[in-house]
Amino acid sequence: MGGDNAPGVVVQGAVDAASESQTQIILVGHEQVVTEALDGRAARLPITVHHCEEMVEMGESPLKALRKKRDTSIGVAFDLVKKGKADAVISAGNSGATLAAGVLTLGRMEGVDRPAIASIVPTDTGPVVLIDVGANVDCRPGHLLQFAAMAHAFATVCLGIQDPKVGLLSIGEEGSKGNEQVRLARELFQASRLNFMGNVEGRDIFGGKAQIVVCDGFVGNVALKVTEGVVEAMTRMMDRELSGSFWGHITKAVTGKTLRQIRREFDYEEYGGAPLLGIRGVGMVCHGGSSAKAIKNAVKLAAQYVNSGVLDKMSLQLSAVGDLSAL
Repeated sequence: MGGDNAPGVVVQGAVDAASESQTQIILVGHEQVVTEALDGRAARLPITVHHCEEMVEMGESPLKALRKKRDTSIGVAFDLVKKGKADAVISAGNSGATLAAGVLTLGRMEGVDRPAIASIVPTDTGPVVLIDVGANVDCRPGHLLQFAAMAHAFATVCLGIQDPKVGLLSIGEEGSKGNEQVRLARELFQASRLNFMGNVEGRDIFGGKAQIVVCDGFVGNVALKVTEGVVEAMTRMMDRELSGSFWGHITKAVTGKTLRQIRREFDYEEYGGAPLLGIRGVGMVCHGGSSAKAIKNAVKLAAQYVNSGVLDKMSLQLSAVGDLSAL
């Protein structure tokens, strides 16, 4: 029920995913509304509807809403995972509510104080994990180390990146640069068993210096939204310039395939959603403005994570990094 274009776009994405991969999908929401959006398309697909009366609105306080409303779609969805009736939760709704429901219902993994949202940023040198991108606005240095450990496990297990380099996002490469949080976190990173390569700047996210970039949720969310905005603006400008003259049309015809491939490589919809790391289950946070394509790919990605046994492997990775709870 969550998202800027729900439930129509979410339902369409679910239908597309079920059609292509036969993944079993439970649509959690108001049954009448969801059924109308399905318009009979689930008859031959592994899609069912689980009714609930309420939802968390985008502008609501997540904790207050979850405590006041006992039958929200996001709360019910995580409860289905807790009861073993589902394996993962995907939501394009209130990200704070997704985080809160995941923690309250499933709990945190051992050694994790604060779960975090990890975004997969496509670059020309391969995927980069940016963490956190919105779950934790105010963090202690030890929390940043926890984020790095979770991202290390995720990148190793799910993305197949062996011994990923970890960078700490700051305003300069020098150890003296950054606020107190970043300077203290750098000391913890240097003392850890992670493959820490030092501070990185915003421009380095796409430069391939590190496969994991760590920051607090405020900085990470701004960085992610700026990146999306730049890609969208560049796409519009290229289309405008190439459509504005005869030679532009010729160039567009000749290079069209290459331009589409570049656009695809930097399209967040290719991954669909950002995994919520640190909870005892699989949760995917999708962009509020997600298209059906993004929802479809989020379903596929969640199924991939479940089938890879990511939670057990992440627990082992976290244990190998060391006891983080006291930091």
